[in-house]
Amino acid sequence: MVFPKPASESDLFLHSNFASRYARDSLPRFCMPENSMPRESAYQNIHDELQLDAIPKLNLASFVTTSMEEECNKLIMESINKNYVDMDEYPATTDLHNRCVNMIARLFHAEIGENESAIGAGTVGSSEAIMLAGLAFKKKWQHKRKAEGKPYDNPNLVTGSNVQVCWEKFARYFEVELREVEVREGYYVMDPAKAVEMVDENTICVAAILGSTYNGEFEDVKLLNDLLLEKNKQTGWDTPIHVDAASGGFVAPFLYPELEWDFRLPLVKSINVSGHKYGLVYAGIGWVIWRTKEDLPEDLVFHINYLGADQPTFTLNFSKGSSQIIAQYYQLIRLGQEGYRSIMENCRENAMVLKEDLEKSGRFNILSKDNGVPVVAFSLKDRRQYDEFKISEMLRRHGWIVPAYPMPPAAQHINVLRVVIRAEFSRTLAERLVLDIHNVLDELEKVHLPKGTKNTEEQSMALVETGVKKNALDAHREIIAQESNKRQKIMAA
Repeated sequence: MVFPKPASESDLFLHSNFASRYARDSLPRFCMPENSMPRESAYQNIHDELQLDAIPKLNLASFVTTSMEEECNKLIMESINKNYVDMDEYPATTDLHNRCVNMIARLFHAEIGENESAIGAGTVGSSEAIMLAGLAFKKKWQHKRKAEGKPYDNPNLVTGSNVQVCWEKFARYFEVELREVEVREGYYVMDPAKAVEMVDENTICVAAILGSTYNGEFEDVKLLNDLLLEKNKQTGWDTPIHVDAASGGFVAPFLYPELEWDFRLPLVKSINVSGHKYGLVYAGIGWVIWRTKEDLPEDLVFHINYLGADQPTFTLNFSKGSSQIIAQYYQLIRLGQEGYRSIMENCRENAMVLKEDLEKSGRFNILSKDNGVPVVAFSLKDRRQYDEFKISEMLRRHGWIVPAYPMPPAAQHINVLRVVIRAEFSRTLAERLVLDIHNVLDELEKVHLPKGTKNTEEQSMALVETGVKKNALDAHREIIAQESNKRQKIMAA
């Protein structure tokens, strides 16, 4: 009789993913596989493929937070299986959501009493928040026009041409004419005076941006409010303002507390902010806050009772995870105003380090402003040999994701490189980025040397031929040493 051989430790080891057929088979791409695979193999193969993604911390194209404390990560994982819409089943989570709304509303100087609840909602991001705010403006305008016996089928919205694409989506999806104030060279945000000129009786609101996507600049909401108040007084209209503070809503209160952009201005009726940007939470959370209950039409709020109790809801989706809401509450109470202020100050200082080093190089024009979201936007002074897109491409070889893009229409002949300085972007990384930008510029200039100028390889050959060095290897070493000295001078500057 032949007995089966017991599994040895080496046999068990050979059952690992790398010794199995799953290491040599391609993962399914179009059709769901017929058979199952071991969980270890599924994990390992997906994990390995995801290594091809960029390193999130070095993705300087994004405003979105990429790092949180381990305690917050634990809370996220502990609540990842909770559906926020089940408010009756998860009352503690609902309460944390409401606390966030109240804290953010008071940060924005909403008109609410000490024990009064604010009006607002958590959303998947600022895009959903903007859709909800826009719908509230449209519905309120329609109610007013109907009551006056006037046509209500041709609403419009005034913005700058520098708005994020979600505003264009809102206009197209909900049939609102989008009137854009064109930016111009040297002035890359909405001009309040031109915006007010575009307002008519069909304007549901004027949208101002606190932190332009293109260069981080704050639009002048105070001037817009004053000019619009005067026009409303002259015409009898009551055109309101929405502030898109997706990027700047958690920056301005801590860096520029005296700046009037929020509910301190009477025409500002709603504000959106991205919790997953400078609210310091992972992607998937935004907030929309209304000035008063009257600014959110009641007929937009739905009441459901099939989850166990009457629940009011005003969102574009239904089911939604609870993790990001809980993470936002963690950050608000963990950091407090002191912590947020310190983080924003660090971001601003690191942005200034990058900006000053770029200015010292003499090769760039700085298009961002010192007072705004901590972003450094810059363009080449001379594009005859290479452009911003080439620099962006070359920086990827060093691991950095720095986007290059043209400015909006009327200024689209200007290309921009933009670096977003987030909380997790340290001074060391800022200095390293500066060094790599200089290295990239040096590489590009060597490729585009004028005729008659020797490149690095030709220098090596010349040194060998003239007997200055014994061999080509020594010549290369000398050139490498020269490059090293250059880098040290740049770092010391």
